[in-house]
Amino acid sequence: MHLELRQLRYFVTVAEELHFGRAAVRLHMTQPPLSQAIAALEDQLGAPLFLRNRRTVALTPAGAALLPEAKRLLAEAESLPELVRRAAAGEAGRLAIAFITSADYSVLPPFLRRYSERYPDVHLSLHEATSDVQVEELLRGRIDAGFLIPPLPDRALAQLDYLKVLDEPLILCAPTGLALPPDGAAVRLQDVPHLPLIIFPREVSPALHDAILSCWRAAGITPAVGQQAIQMQTIVSLVSAGMGLALVPQSVSNLMRPGVEYRALADPTPRVDTGIAWRRDNPSPVLQGFLELLRTI
Repeated sequence: MHLELRQLRYFVTVAEELHFGRAAVRLHMTQPPLSQAIAALEDQLGAPLFLRNRRTVALTPAGAALLPEAKRLLAEAESLPELVRRAAAGEAGRLAIAFITSADYSVLPPFLRRYSERYPDVHLSLHEATSDVQVEELLRGRIDAGFLIPPLPDRALAQLDYLKVLDEPLILCAPTGLALPPDGAAVRLQDVPHLPLIIFPREVSPALHDAILSCWRAAGITPAVGQQAIQMQTIVSLVSAGMGLALVPQSVSNLMRPGVEYRALADPTPRVDTGIAWRRDNPSPVLQGFLELLRTI
């Protein structure tokens, strides 16, 4: 069965007027073609929509059931041009975004709040993933963009673009009760009690892994790696349990756990970048709007 919007418009107009003559005037047509169109619609639906006599026109139960649905369909049809315009302008649609844990404690929450206020009709699908997983999802087209730690692997450079959004120092994440300088003062790694190091596996985030080890090498220390974990929450939880200490991006200090304290490092430390990557061939106007707003922060 194929219903036309014209048929529904005729039906709704007659239902509102309950008079074929007045409905025909509203529709800028004569009454006989309107009556024929309604009769054809009733035949198509297999049920009468109106009770008619020489004096009155009334909706049947079937007509009363159809009326709100017909109005809804007509309203949706009328909104389609605006929907298409907004989608073409990046003001409506869907966007799949992945993010590393540290972004969730730094740039992501305030930016998403700002983006949602600017583009309330864009549905964001968010999920947490490590940088290596995000690269695979981008290459396979499963996500539109990802907040990750560079660098991108060589095999992805021809397909992905990247924009840096944050750089920050590494800081010490230690279990409380260590003999550290008082009053939250910065610490030298040489002065930190030797505990096992909790660190990201290198295959998950080579740049972060290497930056952490470079801090210890610069201090003349070879740390004993105790545990490896792929999520910042897990690393901080292991520190809280007294299983070792860690070096983490500064924004992770927003993740509060009992039994953990964060300290700045007195030694010079490498900066850790966080940025967003996306497929160069992704034509989505919604993605372009997302990136344009991100460039303003």
